[in-house]
Amino acid sequence: MTVERYTLAPGYEIPRLLRGGWQLAGDHGEVDRRRAIADMAQFVAAGVDVFDCADIYTGVEEIIGEFRAGEPRLRVHTKFVPDLAILSQVDEAYVRRINERSRQRLRAPALDLVQFHWWDYEVPGMLRVAGWLARLQREGLIRHLGGTNFDTGHTRQLLDAGVPLVSMQVQYSLLDRRPAGTLSDLCARTPLRLLCYGTLAGGFLTDHWLGAPEPQAPSNRSLVKYKLVIDDFGGWTKFQELLRLLRGIADRHGVDIAAVATRWVLERPHVAAAIVGARYAAHLPQHLKVFDFALSDADHAAIDRLLAQCPGPQGDTYTLERDRQGRHGRIMKYNLNQGENR
Repeated sequence: MTVERYTLAPGYEIPRLLRGGWQLAGDHGEVDRRRAIADMAQFVAAGVDVFDCADIYTGVEEIIGEFRAGEPRLRVHTKFVPDLAILSQVDEAYVRRINERSRQRLRAPALDLVQFHWWDYEVPGMLRVAGWLARLQREGLIRHLGGTNFDTGHTRQLLDAGVPLVSMQVQYSLLDRRPAGTLSDLCARTPLRLLCYGTLAGGFLTDHWLGAPEPQAPSNRSLVKYKLVIDDFGGWTKFQELLRLLRGIADRHGVDIAAVATRWVLERPHVAAAIVGARYAAHLPQHLKVFDFALSDADHAAIDRLLAQCPGPQGDTYTLERDRQGRHGRIMKYNLNQGENR
């Protein structure tokens, strides 16, 4: 098994599987910090040498930074996500303080990739703040800039303003195919590439849920979030039909459902990498099987036939989640930084 690589920007190559850090924030259960740090070495040794995190993931930059201090091969993608409550107050000094805080937490003289997010397009300042991030890049404090959860129109605004985005991190899976629309068209005309989270829908796109009854009270916020996506996909019956199809494909390739679901995303146009969340390295061997096979034309045709019956969430990327009164928006947490001292 060889981990596939992708040139995201000139001179910057990443593995096509990134280790996500959200599960280290504790929302999925208590985290054994010592074990989590020790297990990080297994990812790097396997070739998964880029980790993804965010300034708003409680304690995660610090955990990764502790490991990174002894592992110079590791690159880290983080985010800049100013709280919704303070968007109108964000100034250049704030941007610099958050950048410095992330560098200190990650024990990095410069941040490898900073992914910018702006909660509310109606609040002025998005382009101005992105410009300050670009200034930090020119000063050598950020190596590459990306975005996260921008729709196509606002991504185009950032690019047209000269913000040198190399990537956009978006939710993309068999269940949620919104990035395949206009955002993918924009990628076709620019160097922008997609980094994809939610490829396993919080664990729903795994063998664990094949034949399982529909959950009435999902056990964590990720499952609540992705159960809404399943409802939009076509409901539990269609979801089970998808899992049965994926299980048949997985059997032909000697892998599991998760590998097929991830492989499908990696084979979509303009996708650079998929992000797989993990507290520990227990499932790393299964994750790596995604590089042992490719989907056949027959596999794609069978999947396409089912997906044609199941629209999934509609609209541009992250539009549903931005409606704070809607089903998807009501469950979001918008003020996780709680100011720069969190």
